[in-house]
Amino acid sequence: MIALVIVGVLLVILVVIVLFVIGIYNKLVKFRERAKNAFSQIDVQLKRRHDLIPNLVETAKGYMAHEKETLEAVLQARASATQAQINVNGDPTKGAELKQLAQAEGMLTGALGRLMAVAEAYPDLKANENMMQLSEELTTTENKVAFSRQAYNDSVNTYNEYKQTFPPVLFANMFGFDNAEYFEIEEEAQREAPKVSF
Repeated sequence: MIALVIVGVLLVILVVIVLFVIGIYNKLVKFRERAKNAFSQIDVQLKRRHDLIPNLVETAKGYMAHEKETLEAVLQARASATQAQINVNGDPTKGAELKQLAQAEGMLTGALGRLMAVAEAYPDLKANENMMQLSEELTTTENKVAFSRQAYNDSVNTYNEYKQTFPPVLFANMFGFDNAEYFEIEEEAQREAPKVSF
């Protein structure tokens, strides 16, 4: 009789421990998926940004025939950023790839800033309706990228913070939950959005 009670108590303790571990696992999954979803929002805005650039360059090309290097630099930076985005493949735990993406996007921001600065010298280009519309769309997209990046970094913080607390830290590595990486722009000059006022 006593042995049966001890076995029953041990079973109840085991069930409670298993349910506790399942709860931790499910919460880790929930926070990781939120971080992935938040990154996909950045991905959407970056794709939109990348899609606007060829139209912007094509519009500017007719007016800026002497600025071929500037236009090519923008297209090359866009190609690098697009490839870096493909390499990340929506996985915020790919630290090196995510840093390359942030660096490539920073270079693209710089190239766009130079394009906009050079475009200031062309009054006809500034007055072009298509260029004004593209500039407005690019400005809106830049704002959405910044907002999405902030939301993503908040999600990464929540995930990483929970993953490193006790007792989840005991199980996170065992279940293969890697740290998610922040999407940060490291060079101060790259932190500024390109100026697109016309």
